[in-house]
Amino acid sequence: MRGWRLEVVKRCAVWVATLVTATQLHAENAPSDYALKAIALPGANGVVALDYFAYDRATEKLWVPASNTGSVDVIDGTTDDVSQISGFPIGEIERRGRKITVGPTSASVGDGVVYIGNRGDSSVCVIHAKTFAREECLKIAENNSAITPDGVVFVAATREIWLTLRVKGGNNAPAKSLLVFDASDPHHPKPKTKIPLENLAEGYAVDNERGIFYTNIEDAGKTLAIDVRSHKVVSEWQPGSSDLQGLAFDNARRFLFVACGDHVVSIDAGHGGKVIDSITTGQGLDNIDYSADAKLLYAAASQAASLTIAEVDDRGKFHLRAMVPTVKGVRGVVAGKGETAYLIDPAGGRIFKLTHK
Repeated sequence: MRGWRLEVVKRCAVWVATLVTATQLHAENAPSDYALKAIALPGANGVVALDYFAYDRATEKLWVPASNTGSVDVIDGTTDDVSQISGFPIGEIERRGRKITVGPTSASVGDGVVYIGNRGDSSVCVIHAKTFAREECLKIAENNSAITPDGVVFVAATREIWLTLRVKGGNNAPAKSLLVFDASDPHHPKPKTKIPLENLAEGYAVDNERGIFYTNIEDAGKTLAIDVRSHKVVSEWQPGSSDLQGLAFDNARRFLFVACGDHVVSIDAGHGGKVIDSITTGQGLDNIDYSADAKLLYAAASQAASLTIAEVDDRGKFHLRAMVPTVKGVRGVVAGKGETAYLIDPAGGRIFKLTHK
């Protein structure tokens, strides 16, 4: 974009999480076969607003929108080096009665590109997945500057980008929908349609094989299954909580995992949406993830300062593998290669990398 600058700065600011005071307090209780390493984000001097981040399995890179820094940080999964793509616009939104500075807040891996949602200027930007070159950015709603992207997800089955929404402040009504963009040309997405909802959408998971998009409805205690071709709701389930957060999906066995405040439930999405099992994690869940390679669920509880790792059997039942101590405030997790996972630490302005020894 004109007037913007693209700076890709290689960093090696990596340090081990067990040196962090808060983690030292728990070190004697940590499972001996797991290790946490903290990766500092460039320019992080205090809190960095972190939310949706994404792992690109093709390039083994983690994409981290570092909101209020006006940057997107890319972590190499092999070396842990950090590249910074800077110059994203920032702006202000109102949250719980106070103004906060935001910029890029969500990432999703597409076909050779990565899509970045920016709450600072209500846009979605296209970034080349290998060169990190910023291509075009488009406003998500030219006639309504009040709405901003929350979650951004590429739906491979239909080559579309789906957005969950928030407002910059005030009345939530304009954001009670999903926006869908045509990404048949991955470098030039175009507006396509809007799917009305009864309230704000929270979290997402996609079954690309069968063409189903899953999301929760905030405060309603509902999880929806939406056909990605017809853009119609085809199922509606109640996981048993009004505090619904992130979602993850086991594509092979069609188990849907829903974060419910202090626990995760397993839903049989392939057979009517029956709740199969539940596992307690502690308070403060946000986005969760599932590793199809290892058949492991990862759920980070920010208030409990712990990461739950659970195996999922062929019946959809959870079996606790480990409770790994983290730091209070650590939330959101993305599964990487093998048994590697990444967690966000907004208060510390860093990413924690979990590895299995």
